[in-house]
Amino acid sequence: MEQSRTALAERVAERRAGTGDPRALVGEMRRSVLLIPLADGGLWTAHSGGVRWICAFTDEAALARFAELRAPGGQPMEYASLLGARIVDEIVPGMGEPAGLAVDIATEDGAMFFPPVTGIVPDGAAVDTGRTGQERGA
Repeated sequence: MEQSRTALAERVAERRAGTGDPRALVGEMRRSVLLIPLADGGLWTAHSGGVRWICAFTDEAALARFAELRAPGGQPMEYASLLGARIVDEIVPGMGEPAGLAVDIATEDGAMFFPPVTGIVPDGAAVDTGRTGQERGA
């Protein structure tokens, strides 16, 4: 029997299908507890397109798909459980560079990126406010 998806995974599926409300998706991300792999004493991140992406997962199955790709052989992967709002409101601004949230990146047709823009991250961490990196504290 297939495990039902989390509410956030459902909102992601709606948006990827071209339906659903983007504000509802962001709201669900903020309310969701996300699983973030730990690496080198911190949260697992990746750089792409000039942005540092915090990699997070909606449930243990999504995290396991990622772990299999990154640590083949069934090695356990340590992770932290954090509320989405805490990630985008506290952790992203503290990274000192443009940063966003990448959710379920190892799930085929299920990934969603929450970029560092107004409405997702605080204005001081958003790249679309017209402020320079130094003014943002970067």
